[in-house]
Amino acid sequence: MIESCGTARMARNTGGSQGSDAVVGAEVAATAVLDSRGVVVRWSPAAERLLGRPAAQVLGRPALELLARPEPAVVAATRRALRGVPEVRSADVTVRCGDGRLLELVLWAYPSTGPEGPGAAPHWVVLAVEAAQMRRWEGDQAVMEGLFSQSPVGLLVTDTELRCVRRNVALERMTGIPTTERLGKRIGEALPGLSAEAIETQMQQVLDTGVPTMDFVHRGRTVADPEHEHVWSTSTFRLQDPAGAVLGLCHAVIDVTASYRAQERRTLLNEASLHIGTTLDVMRTAQELAEVAVPRLADTVAVDLLDAVVEGEAPEPGPVEDSVTLRRAAFRSTWRGHSRAAYAVGELSRFASSSPQARCMADLESRLVARLDYTADWLRDDARRVVGLRAAGAHSLMVVPLAARNVLMGVASFYRWQQPDPFDDEDLTLSAELASRAAVCIDNARRYTRESAASLALQRRLLPSELPELHAVEVAARYRPAGAESDVGGDWFDVIPLSGARVALVVGDVPGHGIHASATMGRLRTAVNTLADLDVPPDELLTHLDDLVVRLAEEDGSSGSPPTAGTVTGTTCLYAVYDPVERRCTLASAGHYPPAVVHPDGNVEFPHLPAGPPLGLGGMPFETTELDLADGTVLALFTNGLLLGRDPDIDVGLQALRRSLSHPDRPLEQICDQVAATLLPLRPPDDVALLVARTHALGADRVASWDLAADPALVVEARSLAARKLTEWGLKEISFIAELVVSELVTNAIRYGLPPIRLRLIRGTDLICEVSDSSSTSPRLRRAGADDEGGRGLFLVAQLTQRWGTRYTPNGKTIWTELATPHTM
Repeated sequence: MIESCGTARMARNTGGSQGSDAVVGAEVAATAVLDSRGVVVRWSPAAERLLGRPAAQVLGRPALELLARPEPAVVAATRRALRGVPEVRSADVTVRCGDGRLLELVLWAYPSTGPEGPGAAPHWVVLAVEAAQMRRWEGDQAVMEGLFSQSPVGLLVTDTELRCVRRNVALERMTGIPTTERLGKRIGEALPGLSAEAIETQMQQVLDTGVPTMDFVHRGRTVADPEHEHVWSTSTFRLQDPAGAVLGLCHAVIDVTASYRAQERRTLLNEASLHIGTTLDVMRTAQELAEVAVPRLADTVAVDLLDAVVEGEAPEPGPVEDSVTLRRAAFRSTWRGHSRAAYAVGELSRFASSSPQARCMADLESRLVARLDYTADWLRDDARRVVGLRAAGAHSLMVVPLAARNVLMGVASFYRWQQPDPFDDEDLTLSAELASRAAVCIDNARRYTRESAASLALQRRLLPSELPELHAVEVAARYRPAGAESDVGGDWFDVIPLSGARVALVVGDVPGHGIHASATMGRLRTAVNTLADLDVPPDELLTHLDDLVVRLAEEDGSSGSPPTAGTVTGTTCLYAVYDPVERRCTLASAGHYPPAVVHPDGNVEFPHLPAGPPLGLGGMPFETTELDLADGTVLALFTNGLLLGRDPDIDVGLQALRRSLSHPDRPLEQICDQVAATLLPLRPPDDVALLVARTHALGADRVASWDLAADPALVVEARSLAARKLTEWGLKEISFIAELVVSELVTNAIRYGLPPIRLRLIRGTDLICEVSDSSSTSPRLRRAGADDEGGRGLFLVAQLTQRWGTRYTPNGKTIWTELATPHTM
């Protein structure tokens, strides 16, 4: 009707059949008929509703009068169109409705023979649609075009008979079947390699009920990749017209092979962590590896271990030669007939020097033989093994070393003969992970046979080799294993120097006995040391330790461990921090007995502590208790084995302990000996840890502190104050270094911290310098560039001091350093 001119713009290419296709909803479009002069001679009810103008108001009037802006260019274009060749034309125009509002329309004009008959001047049939509706339709068309030509998700549209009526390019690539061959066919007819019956049953259910299905998973092979099985996730929903009539189905398909296999691998690894290593028997652990892998990963698994490992001996680290003696430790296969194993379980076995197994043991590298070649030299040299492989039809092989801590335990061979897909690199990675876990369990089982000799040495190494000499406390400790000397457990003690001359006293008890309990104790002791180094409060430290124990319990599957191995859940711990400046001890307990507090006058009490839960239960809070201690107070921390050594009645043990501690003026070593002699038999039923500490307060003559204003000019004064105090303490030799440290710390506090700022010096075993402020921002050590004017302060502090760190407080933070004094240098 209108050509592109002036403000009237041609909307789209509408020549030929494209123009007809461009009309959206022609059955509901507003319709008008114009004669050859452009006068309206017909006006549909839809036009009345769209423009709000009844037919009587429009008929007989030029159509141009309806335009909101009848510019000359628009009028000229319309007249040329009325005289033009008969073709569909479209344009975007703005019209004025009956109520005065403006409305944007998209028009299509179709030439038609008028009512006067052939030869008469042509009339024009004009269809109009609201422009906004047209844009929505075009967006829908673009989405549909993208789904069927660009989307990576496969789409299939079927009729009510489940026959294909349309599908997209992605689905064609997935199946490898051209769309022309797929149209009009059901899935079972076109893709026999799939589980068509199950898929069509699911589709028919959606068609009948109208309830969509999501994530329906099925497996199969297609023409596109006949060598490998794929996994697809499908979603199906019913298609209906506006009247509700069922037209068919839309079937969306996503290839989830990679993620499905990844999930299967994760599941298998999780099962392996639960089912491999349930006992401390070498042969049984090897069999568990084979049982986990068959049939999920392989059809047959054979495990051959070094004979020395089966005997409980320790192999030499690193690879081994092919002449090493092996013993068949495990065999598992999906074959249900007569065993085709080359070697029976328990029999000595061997491999040809050129075999993948021998090369694997020589370099501790896994081997993948995707396709077995029966003409290979290593198979010709091993006639005993090749007979069974040929009989089973084995076609793919993986060989992985069983190595733990760089010590070769043996080799595991994975075969496929029933599953058609050959092994790939992902299968090799998975088998190596399984073998790695199994190797650790096998090594643990091997070590268990020698645990009686090794566990006590391990326990001694995990406990402090010597107790530190501290000004805040003097300490002594005892550890007694349960029963025989080798029947050690998970009891431990520790003395940890903290910042500010403080000290942490720790006693803990891991349930059970043996190497498992000892190893767990070592991990927990390390964790406590790490957390203590962060200067977290006792209750917060136990909370972090509780989280760790929960994770450890989940990792080692402690619920399936044999009773002798113990379990990490239920570990108890008492953590106490003594501050010699404040003369205060802050304690928190995780299901542990409170300490015995022996006052200088010999009075012994067991203070009440909030009953915190044992470690590993999770989700329960811990609370702290503060005790003000007189100088010379003796603290005795112990595990429950001390109280149960001679009598199962706890009260009897507490009274005996009270009597043994009633003379605190004795040397601590004598106190420990007296306690052990009184409460413990020669072979106690449980292991025992005892830690005794005598407190030594730091008097006012050893502590100096000053409050400083946040004024950079006061840095010089702070240095002077520190220098005078060091001279007073007889530490003039380290005054220069201490002044430099004070200067850097105070400067940082003024520049980056918040008031109030406090400087404190403590003369203990070392000189402690602390600067506190109200900011919780932690300083960061960094390397300054050659041209940087700053950034070297903390670097200098770190170089000049023995230790430095940050301690957070409820009111901010404290930066502390320790400098060696002349008598400790």
